[in-house]
Amino acid sequence: MGRVKPSTIVVVILVLAVAAGGYFILDNLGKGKTRTASVPVIPVSTGIVEQKDMPVYVHGIGTVQAFKNVAIKTRVDGQIVKIAFEEGQDVKKGDPLFQIDPRPFQALLEQAQAAKQRDEAQLIGAKLDLERYGKLIGSGFQSRQSVDQQQATVDALKGSIAADQAQIDTAQLNLTYSDIRAPIDGRTGQRLVDLGNLVQVTQATNLVTITQIKPIFVNFTVPQDATDVIRRNQQEAALSVIAYAADDKTALAEGKVSLIDNLIDPTTGTLRLKATFENADERLWPGQFVNARLQLSVRKKAVTVPQRAVMQGATGYYAFVVKPDNTVERRDITVSGTQDDLAVVDKGLQIGEVIVTEGQYRLANGAHIRIDAPKPQAETIPPAVSGKAG
Repeated sequence: MGRVKPSTIVVVILVLAVAAGGYFILDNLGKGKTRTASVPVIPVSTGIVEQKDMPVYVHGIGTVQAFKNVAIKTRVDGQIVKIAFEEGQDVKKGDPLFQIDPRPFQALLEQAQAAKQRDEAQLIGAKLDLERYGKLIGSGFQSRQSVDQQQATVDALKGSIAADQAQIDTAQLNLTYSDIRAPIDGRTGQRLVDLGNLVQVTQATNLVTITQIKPIFVNFTVPQDATDVIRRNQQEAALSVIAYAADDKTALAEGKVSLIDNLIDPTTGTLRLKATFENADERLWPGQFVNARLQLSVRKKAVTVPQRAVMQGATGYYAFVVKPDNTVERRDITVSGTQDDLAVVDKGLQIGEVIVTEGQYRLANGAHIRIDAPKPQAETIPPAVSGKAG
């Protein structure tokens, strides 16, 4: 048997080393795949536990009511000869609206004035005769009866003059009524009578309606359980009310409570309130349905998290807290209420902790996570904060 060359031994050793190294690498890769497959990484979005001042609201539903609403009617009979406004126009108190033919009322006024002048002239003559009769009664040229009759004539003429003045006042008033003007500031509605029509006092038809919408009212109801807190807080300062559109998302205006009704409706168990809004931008309109949020108080330095981070299980509310090693811990929490897509947490979380806001349905205690950018959230309807108000 011949000797093996050293070079051959070296080659064999190198081949064995390469084979052993390849086996080691493949073995580790296989183990790594097994470990990765056994510990899946779950993508999530996160939020921060923050401290904020949270308003405490009670919700109600109601309708917008005009501050004033006046139906314009005629107070005299006649034909409309002029219309001085456009439908939907803003008018001020005293602005002309309709003109009813004034000529009949002017004629009656002049007739009454003439009658008064006639009776005043007759009264002057009757007084002079009465004075002469009084001087002649002692000389026998006039009797006491003549004097008394003349006195009666004077008194009758005085009565006629008073009646003439009443006729003048009535004619002047009717002449004024023929010029119909706006009794309040407001906006005109639909014109219900056109130019040239004959209108009468006895007819039921309105000429037009004027509605004052600056300021404006909102009548709404709240549950009777809030009555005591509302009355107590209203005594300190007028409570704020925010009116929202029917979708309960779009804020329209903010006003103050101006009336707390004097009774609770026993059929619905609700208390009726009225709030006054300046309505400078006219976002509130009479007859409009609105959702009202009545602010009872402000909860100072409340611990808050995004509402979508809160989960509810068989034992109550919980949330997943992100740990430094990118694992999560399921934490039981106490939630006292929600408002504007935020949940108020009384127990279970510390300010500054990171919590999972999306993807938590796939999580379990100790799960590994990957934090992704949050997805855009659609608007949600914020329910009222519950709890006692101070």
